[in-house]
Amino acid sequence: MPDTKEVRTLKDVGVGDTVTVRRLTGEGAVKRRIMDMGITKGTSVFVRKVAPLGDPIEVTVRGYELSLRKADAEMILVD
Repeated sequence: MPDTKEVRTLKDVGVGDTVTVRRLTGEGAVKRRIMDMGITKGTSVFVRKVAPLGDPIEVTVRGYELSLRKADAEMILVD
C-alpha cells in the first residue's frame, strides 16, 4: 500500500514545532554540507524562528542553534 502521508519539508514547519528528519534529498556537496551540520535521518529538529521574509530559518539541532537557507530547508523531508 503506498504511503498516503503528505510530504513535508523543514521549510513548511511552523515556529515552535519539533519534527524528525525523515530523509535528505539533494545531491553531492550540498547534501554532505547539511549532514555535516548534524542534520541526519532520525534527528530531532526544533524550529526556533523564521526571518520576516522567510529566509533564513533558525533551528535547534543536537543542542546547538543553526540558521538554514530556505533552499536548504526544502531538501530536508520531515515527519
